[in-house]
Amino acid sequence: MVTTPNPLRTPPALSSGGSRLEPLVIAAIVTTLLSWASAFIVIRGSGADFSAGGLALGRMLVGSAALGVLCVGKRWIRPTRREVLMILAFGALWFGAYNVLLGLAEQTLDAGTTALIVGIGPILIALGGGLILREGISRWLVIGTSVAFAGVVLIGISNGVRGFHLLVGVVAAVLAALTYAAGVLFQKPVLRRLPVSEVTFLGALAGAAVCLPFAGPLISDVATAPIASTLGVVYLGVVPTAIAFTTWGYALSRMPAGQLGVTTYLVPPLVILAGLVVFQEVPTVTAIIGGVLCLVGVGLSRRRPSLS
Repeated sequence: MVTTPNPLRTPPALSSGGSRLEPLVIAAIVTTLLSWASAFIVIRGSGADFSAGGLALGRMLVGSAALGVLCVGKRWIRPTRREVLMILAFGALWFGAYNVLLGLAEQTLDAGTTALIVGIGPILIALGGGLILREGISRWLVIGTSVAFAGVVLIGISNGVRGFHLLVGVVAAVLAALTYAAGVLFQKPVLRRLPVSEVTFLGALAGAAVCLPFAGPLISDVATAPIASTLGVVYLGVVPTAIAFTTWGYALSRMPAGQLGVTTYLVPPLVILAGLVVFQEVPTVTAIIGGVLCLVGVGLSRRRPSLS
């Protein structure tokens, strides 16, 4: 899951030598990646005792409260009516629909396969930016999109032949990537003027509001779930949501967005490794090949046309 940069806040964070990042920035990047990778594992574990909607609502209630605490003392700018509407859309899609769909996907798919599919999000953001924000669509973006799409199809075929419920999980993961990308496209314009912390907090509140219809299932789930699963929901709200989005924003304000975005390629391999250790789960060989195609497609889409 990746935030977009505030173009007014992108000072370099290189060391005096000009080639290395400051230790605090490196620590922020590592914290973000490990937190986001762990989210897939915790969702997979707590999802056995929580419904997808209840899990999403619990995460966003905790996350909103934690982000509110982190916003204390931060700069606050009053948003315009248009910015409010865009923040509501960003929060409803990314923090709301995305978390429900992600939980639904991981109720059938292993964490690694889900992470590989969701990893196509940057391509969808680039496509949306080209079509909606008129940022242009390059030849490499088209090539990368085609390769990544082939990877998703391969993953779908790999899981579909093993059962219809697994294919449903693939569809949910693809929809999660779509809602995540759409959310970022609504988020990007408001970050030109508003602080990341403010936008993230308000978006989290919107996401929690969207998930309120799942309050009944959440209450029932908390009443019957083991304490470990309930603590998992709390962890999702505090670490991958509040802390990780804060450390990501910190790193994003101190280094180029493109350079930072490349680091998210490490999330799916980390999830696959953690899934193997924690659940003894690993994607099928065909799904891994499809996942590699997805990551290659994302990489190709980020290439820039050579100057002639």
